Amino acid sequence: MLSDEQVREFAERGFLLIPRVVPPDVLASAGRRINQIIAADPPPPETRGNHFYFLETKAEAALAATLADSPAFALAEQLTGAGTLVPPWQVQVALNIPPFSHRPGAPHIDTSHAEPIDGPIRGTFTLLAGILMTDQLGEDSGNLWVWPGTHLTHAAYFREHGPQRFCAYPPIELPEPEQVIGRAGDLLLAHYLLGHNIGGNFRSELTRRALYFRLSVRGHETHPAQFLQDAGYDYAPGTFAG
Repeated sequence: MLSDEQVREFAERGFLLIPRVVPPDVLASAGRRINQIIAADPPPPETRGNHFYFLETKAEAALAATLADSPAFALAEQLTGAGTLVPPWQVQVALNIPPFSHRPGAPHIDTSHAEPIDGPIRGTFTLLAGILMTDQLGEDSGNLWVWPGTHLTHAAYFREHGPQRFCAYPPIELPEPEQVIGRAGDLLLAHYLLGHNIGGNFRSELTRRALYFRLSVRGHETHPAQFLQDAGYDYAPGTFAG
């Protein structure tokens, strides 16, 4: 169970890292499956930095188990409300291969278009659930970068300028970024509107591994414009209270 302090942290900062959520046996099984996926379709030898696999969860029982056979899904629903989330159809295996000398200049929101387009709003979701599959105990070790509080700033921008300005890089004032530091088995919960980006991996000799599940509440696709303008729209009444 999340504490009241953790719920407040998520509401204020837009993300939360919860330690030791995935049991060791479930984590080990998922790790073996990732080994098989990489062996069957390895990154090109010259690859440095990010390399992704997008897979259907129904075909990836070992990977899906990190969310479904651990407290992770229930912890996510503590933010949105019991029974509100749709099981994700896709899982992303995210690698960050060293040496990757990179420092992101700015965050993004997950969407396919960098600039606003004249068309319907598509591809949004409620929150990201990330499972750390390797230890990331220091900075610049393939860590995800996040810009705390930008879920609120983005929502304010869309309220002022209209949801038709939706894009990956809204022109907002940015706080200082943070790098997510944790251990294998930790759970990251991040609001969809939280600005984030891929970091470098130049202080570690190990490939960073993580699993990402994009979670939506039931009916999310019916109200993307409202969600973009109100960070608490998809969440349980107490999550963003006060």
